Amino acid sequence: MTNPTQNPGYNNPNLPPYKPLRRPVDDRMIAGVCSGLARYAGVDPTLVRVLFAVVAVLTWGAGALAYPIMWFIMPEERATTWPGGNAPVSPPHPPAA
Repeated sequence: MTNPTQNPGYNNPNLPPYKPLRRPVDDRMIAGVCSGLARYAGVDPTLVRVLFAVVAVLTWGAGALAYPIMWFIMPEERATTWPGGNAPVSPPHPPAA
């Protein structure tokens, strides 16, 4: 067990208490499950996609059932920017009569 005084992130409000597992909105093939797992593990998304396909083949498709389940369970990360770059500007409201 570690001493709380040796852990720099202990009770620090600026650091999240855990590494979030989320589906990214910018790097996805289907739903972003493999890309989210790759970001969480710190590996290349292609490696996770290939590994997922191999597991699905070796388990006669039973491994492929995990994908829609994880798609449903994993939350999507919030987009920081709009796809076009800038957030759309709403038209001005007409003056109240």
